[in-house]
Amino acid sequence: MISIGLIGCGNIGHIIAKYQDNFEIRALFDIVPEKSHELALICGGTAYDNFEAFIRSDFDIVVEAASVKAVRLFGEQSLLNNKDLVIMSVGALADKAYLSLLTDTAKKNHKKIYIPSGAIMGLDNIKTGQIAGINRLLLRTTKSPASLGLQTSERKLVFSGKSNECIKEFPKNVNVSVALGLAAGTDADVELWVDPGVDRNIHEIFVEGEFGDAYIKVRNVPSPDNAATSYLAALSILTLLRNLENPLVIGT
Repeated sequence: MISIGLIGCGNIGHIIAKYQDNFEIRALFDIVPEKSHELALICGGTAYDNFEAFIRSDFDIVVEAASVKAVRLFGEQSLLNNKDLVIMSVGALADKAYLSLLTDTAKKNHKKIYIPSGAIMGLDNIKTGQIAGINRLLLRTTKSPASLGLQTSERKLVFSGKSNECIKEFPKNVNVSVALGLAAGTDADVELWVDPGVDRNIHEIFVEGEFGDAYIKVRNVPSPDNAATSYLAALSILTLLRNLENPLVIGT
C-alpha cells in the first residue's frame, strides 16, 4: 500500500482522506496547524506542526494540495528527502527556472514528479504534440465574477495572452493552462472570461497539430464543500494515486 504525506488540509485534502483506498495518509502538514490536526483525527495519520518533522517521517510520496506558494516552499525539499511528489498547484511550474530546478533535483535523487490532470481532460493525448508538433493550443476559461473576486453585470474578457503570464495575475484560477503547456511542450494561449450567467467553471480547449484537431469542453461541478474548487480536480489526484501501482496502464 502506498503511504502519502499530505501538504494542505483544506477541501481537496478532506476529499483525499475520505477516499483512501490503495493508499494511506501517514503524515499531514498545513501552515494552519489546526487544519492538519483536525484532518488527522479523521484519517488516522499524524499531524506535524513544522515541515522539517513532517518531511522526515516515514512515507513514500508527498501530495501537495495547498497552493502555488506551498510548491515553491516545499517542492525541492520533498524530493531531496527521498519522496516522490504529486503537484496539484501546477501553476508554480510556470516559472521555467523553478521547473528546471525541480526536474533536475528529481533526476539526481531518482524521484518522480506527478501532475494530475486537474480540472480538465485530454492531457494524455495532448502530450503527443511533443512528438508530432502542435500548431495551435488555446484554453478558453469562463468563470463567475465571484470566483475571480470581480463585479460585473455582463460577460467580458479579463485576460488574453500566454499561460505563464496569466498565472501571475490569477494564480489560484488557471493552473490548468500551465498543465496544458507542460503536456504539449509549449505555452498555451489563454482567454479568461468572466460571466455572471454561469454557475460552473467552464474550460474549452482548442488544439491543432499534425495529428489533426480537437475541441474539448469541460463544465466543472464545484466541490461539495468549496465552490472555488472543481470536484474533478480533487478526483484526478485520487485517480493518479489509485493507478500508481496498477500493472495495467491506460493512455499515453
